[in-house]
Amino acid sequence: MTTPHSHSATFVDALRDRAAGIPQQRAYTFLVDGKTEGASFTYAELDRRARALGAFLQQHQARGERVMLLYPQGLEVMAAFLGCLYGGAIAIPVPAPEASRLKRTLPRLLAIAKDARARFVMTSASILNLLDSQREQFPEFQTMKWIDTEQVSIELAESWRDPNVTAADLAYLQYTSGSTSTPKGVMLGHDNLMAHSAYLQRACGYTSQSVTVTWMPYFHDYGLVEGLLQPLFSGATAYVMAPFSFIKRPVRWLEAIARYRGTHSQAPNFAYDQCVRRISAEAKVGLDLSSWVAAGNAAEPINPQVLTQFYEAFADVGFRWTSFCPAYGLAENTLLASFSRQADEPAICQLDAAALERNQVLEASDANALTRTVVGCGSLVCETQVAIVDPDTKQTCGSDRVGEIWISDPSVARGYWDRPEDTEETFRAYTSDTNAGPFLRTGDLGFLKDGELFVSGRLKDLVIVRGTNHYPQDIEWTVQASHPALRAEHGAAFS
Repeated sequence: MTTPHSHSATFVDALRDRAAGIPQQRAYTFLVDGKTEGASFTYAELDRRARALGAFLQQHQARGERVMLLYPQGLEVMAAFLGCLYGGAIAIPVPAPEASRLKRTLPRLLAIAKDARARFVMTSASILNLLDSQREQFPEFQTMKWIDTEQVSIELAESWRDPNVTAADLAYLQYTSGSTSTPKGVMLGHDNLMAHSAYLQRACGYTSQSVTVTWMPYFHDYGLVEGLLQPLFSGATAYVMAPFSFIKRPVRWLEAIARYRGTHSQAPNFAYDQCVRRISAEAKVGLDLSSWVAAGNAAEPINPQVLTQFYEAFADVGFRWTSFCPAYGLAENTLLASFSRQADEPAICQLDAAALERNQVLEASDANALTRTVVGCGSLVCETQVAIVDPDTKQTCGSDRVGEIWISDPSVARGYWDRPEDTEETFRAYTSDTNAGPFLRTGDLGFLKDGELFVSGRLKDLVIVRGTNHYPQDIEWTVQASHPALRAEHGAAFS
């Protein structure tokens, strides 16, 4: 296992170590259309590119300033993210606008720019051209410096000076989706990122011999932290696809894993469902998934039927049931709080549905009773501490009760950017019975059983009918299976 030197306190130190120790090792390769090899970086090349971009930011006094990263999926955004760290700036990965959806995507970009008071935008020529006519309509955009990083000379790398950022400095802001409110910027420090990367290396079994394949978007914590940054931390090799390449042809994801002998690749539940539904028997010919030892599944409710269907569909091409690694996490904890260990079978629990509606954890015993199948999200990652707490009384729950998941760990973020009241409410929670804390309140409901964390739903999503709790994903899964005219993952239940 290759670990950054003990003096590495930031990802600047980590990449400098890689560039010095394994300069010619291929770090990242982009797969154009999910198949054809495109741009690539060795560790030395990535370090030099990051130094050039960092030097450019230093020339513009960007230390401590917020820099929005706006790119098509590819490797340049990875260089730009690291360039921000090399320049002592605070990166903000955000989704790139789409020509067909500008009216929907621009307001969110504007909201993030205003909330973060961003001074810089690092982007590509294609994005600049797309937004050129729009920038005049938004005064906030005109006050920022827009940088086409492809035009930044690589020779600037020689003028870079180590910014001496410390573990206590902010590294980046991870903005929440903003689907139901104004986006909030989660403040992640260099210490959060390094501590969590060390956790992932231990818990997920990453080594310098690992090969990762990712199509998860860079602006999502799952795609950024595990998909893009973890390979660098572990000295591994990564193959990167665009999300659209997966959506267009899901088989490209599995083909890349097979071709490059991928060991680690992760995705939300819907991706495994898409593979089952859209990859034909003919398309599976030639696939070999036997190298895949950690198939992460997180970021949305895990449907036990999808796990079973995926295994049954791809067992004949080498996929193992024990390769599934259900997990649970959130941006406020950098990424994961729990992860299923390699070689362990997914934990699946049959619960009495009526008891669960009353927040009781009771294993189903009557064959005729209504049951609910819940997939475990693994054991707690390394030294992560979790308390199950009644969200109303803030008292810790017994092992037979469902409660809100509270987390205490060095991976927990500083809070929300410029939102002291929200930060106090979410990140500074204490239990009322033991005064333990501070904890991060996740807003998710679940329970611990035999060392495994089970997530039953989201507090804000509960549908309460006559005092009884109903989980929307259960209703959605039941309805979509009730008639062939209903498309999977195309319905929503809400109160």
